[in-house]
Amino acid sequence: MKPIQKLKEPVRILSESENEIMYLAENDTGTMEMTEYKVFQGIHLIYRDVHMLHYEYPSSEKQNLLEINHCREGRYEHRIGRQYYYLSSGDLSVSRSNENGIEAYYPTSHYHGISIIIDPSTAPECLSCFLDDVNVRPTALMEKFCHNAECFIIRSTESLEHIFSELYTVPESIRMGYMKVKVLELLLFLSGLNTEISQTVQHSCPPSQVRLAKAVCSYVCAHMSEHFTIEQLAVQFQVSPTQLKKSFRNVYGNSLYSYVRTQKMLSAARLLQDTDRTILDIAGECGYDNGSKFSKAFRCVMGVSPRDFRNNKNLPIESVRMERKNTFEAENPV
Repeated sequence: MKPIQKLKEPVRILSESENEIMYLAENDTGTMEMTEYKVFQGIHLIYRDVHMLHYEYPSSEKQNLLEINHCREGRYEHRIGRQYYYLSSGDLSVSRSNENGIEAYYPTSHYHGISIIIDPSTAPECLSCFLDDVNVRPTALMEKFCHNAECFIIRSTESLEHIFSELYTVPESIRMGYMKVKVLELLLFLSGLNTEISQTVQHSCPPSQVRLAKAVCSYVCAHMSEHFTIEQLAVQFQVSPTQLKKSFRNVYGNSLYSYVRTQKMLSAARLLQDTDRTILDIAGECGYDNGSKFSKAFRCVMGVSPRDFRNNKNLPIESVRMERKNTFEAENPV
């Protein structure tokens, strides 16, 4: 089966059949595993398991694809023109992709979700050919949600959560038939959705905030062994503390303190797995001169103590549960 989207090499095909293909994309920032199903002609469903910072989709001969994304966990940045849009857990977006290619950015290097991609040029003109009274036209959906070439985003409703929760847990024995039913259910739901409930503006971010947040992130991640207060960083980047905190949270979906602590613990986890350095030595590299404080932070992020993590060789770093609690940055140095 041929993927509906063009992918940038190198891509390794893990398995393939008539209506299913599993492939692995890699670059210097990590890996992305995708399992794609041809649900109907011109309508594909993709499970994405991402542990990379960004991935560039090259230019394609396919134009005007309708793309529906649901974020199960993690964070996804989608750029349209000069505007940036962000999905977090429970969010759903509808957008139009084109032949110019896009760069998908995952601020936390952690994302799990589903994409449903429709090519109106090859999909049935009306989905009632599959089920009576499902009078859904892909071209009408594109006009409804993407008439101004922007992205449509909403928080997950009870109905959407019901549809997607079952797509994430469908038994293998009935997978293809079940996906057909759920995709039709989703498209029928979207066809009747009032677009006035859009939360696109709340999920958007101007380029100036994005540049600031990413510059701050790069700086603190390059100085992992040091501690900074929000006030010190605000002076460094010549902005107000409020502007810095707001920009960072809008892009990364979390406080600067929580994000940096997670990155430090992920770095520590790799050192625990790949080296024989002592736990205290690794703690020092991550900016901790107190072993018990380091162990507490590590357990909070990774779910186990540093010693247990090192002893459990089968525990993947990607199993980290991303922190979601609020933290007062001003009271905690980064």
